[in-house]
Amino acid sequence: MREIKYDIRRGADTYRAIFGSRLKIWISKGIILRGDAVVWRSGLSGWRKPEELEELAPIFDRYDKQQLKEAKKQKDRILLKRKRVKDILIIDDEQDLCRIMSRILSSKGYNVVSENTSREGLTSLQKEKPDLVFLDLKLPDGDGMELLSQIRELSPMTAVIIISAYGSDENRLEAKEKGVYSFIDKPFVEENILRNIKLISQANE
Repeated sequence: MREIKYDIRRGADTYRAIFGSRLKIWISKGIILRGDAVVWRSGLSGWRKPEELEELAPIFDRYDKQQLKEAKKQKDRILLKRKRVKDILIIDDEQDLCRIMSRILSSKGYNVVSENTSREGLTSLQKEKPDLVFLDLKLPDGDGMELLSQIRELSPMTAVIIISAYGSDENRLEAKEKGVYSFIDKPFVEENILRNIKLISQANE
């Protein structure tokens, strides 16, 4: 593989040329995940997902194993004594996104509640402690990072996954320091959401 010409996660109008070595680094660091991008390789007809190419598939597999291994190491942190994921809370002001995620997760057997503001999210957490929270960083009545700190104090055994279109290095570092399990950029694909839930559950078996 020599180049990416079309990258879904960076918008339909963004085209980039990237040497294969850099692409492999991005995959190994989780910057590009399964389903996140489509690529074009000279000699192949049509678009392909990176994970569909023989030389890149092992890199995705190694990244998944690395994530699982890292999750299991966090027994002294957020994942300690946490049960398998069953109850999920979504805190995001995009109502359409909440409906879509709720429908997807409910169809997989999860109990899902969605809220659209920080205040509603905290109220829901005070009533019942979920196993997992999907948290947006930009909320109409507050900053997601501030809410994250409150979630950590209110329900330390709850896993938190950030879903945001504002995935700066600073935000990622701060989220990691506050015990966030994963940081998923918008727009995302269903597979990415379900894979992260699966990894959390496997880490507690």
